Amino acid sequence: MSRLKILITGSNGLLGQKLIYGLRNNNQIELIATARGENRVSEKTGYVFESMDLTDAAIVKSILESHKPDCIIHTAAMTNVDACELDPDACELQNVTSVKNLLAGCTTSHPHFIDISTDFVFNGEAGPYKEEDEVAPLSVYARSKVEAEKLVMNSGLKWAILRTMIIYGVTDDEQRSNVIIWTKNSIEQGKEITVITDQFRGPTLAEDLADACIQAALRKAEGIYHVSGREVMAIIDISIEVAAFFELDKNFIKPITTASLNQPAKRPLRTGFIISKAERDLGYKPHSLKEGIAIIADQLRKQGRI
Repeated sequence: MSRLKILITGSNGLLGQKLIYGLRNNNQIELIATARGENRVSEKTGYVFESMDLTDAAIVKSILESHKPDCIIHTAAMTNVDACELDPDACELQNVTSVKNLLAGCTTSHPHFIDISTDFVFNGEAGPYKEEDEVAPLSVYARSKVEAEKLVMNSGLKWAILRTMIIYGVTDDEQRSNVIIWTKNSIEQGKEITVITDQFRGPTLAEDLADACIQAALRKAEGIYHVSGREVMAIIDISIEVAAFFELDKNFIKPITTASLNQPAKRPLRTGFIISKAERDLGYKPHSLKEGIAIIADQLRKQGRI
């Protein structure tokens, strides 16, 4: 029986790294990891790495025709929401053109295409959201992700779109931060942090999201899936949970409203997901935030970072 050939984009990112570790020792899988630049994952065995700039259509086509993947898990994106707002051309290139290039390169192998999207496709006025709810993007970033979703839906390929939010976890290279790591490191360094009180999300452990992606690939799932943590909470409450777990001084956490921050990009205030479809179809079982923080703490200890 031939192995399922899975190609990952964005393999240096948080989700990409978790996918490598989740798939590299699976005898049923032949894994191709791709990212712009060099491979920054510590473990180099059990998969093939290709440097691939998704904005270069010729390179994308060449690599896809060379490997002919059965499944593509597309995790690469420009996700800095304010940077996207300030440079919409870069956002378009990385979030939309890249998807066009990937889809154009799929004409030979017709792979199952799994796209990672975001809760920001919604306006935050009616969360938590189910998959059938109407999208209403508020920012350049959000509009780019909606456009990418439409490209995937209209591609003629078998597809799944996994929307997620507030991904947290530990990478090999310490180059990526997220609300958990940022809160812990800032307070330990004696820095005050201002954290938003009026935005509500469901924090998502990177390993949980990676597992949902893997199950979507193995089960050949099709359609839209909402994949996040179960708990919908204010972002400041996430930071407070982190401080409590690591026994840090919560007085370093200062509340601020979204309006006071005056950020370039508009954010949805209350999202959160109804995840019952992912639970049913993908066997999705997310960790609680407390469990997720404990997993991160264990990983940081193993890396010698605490």
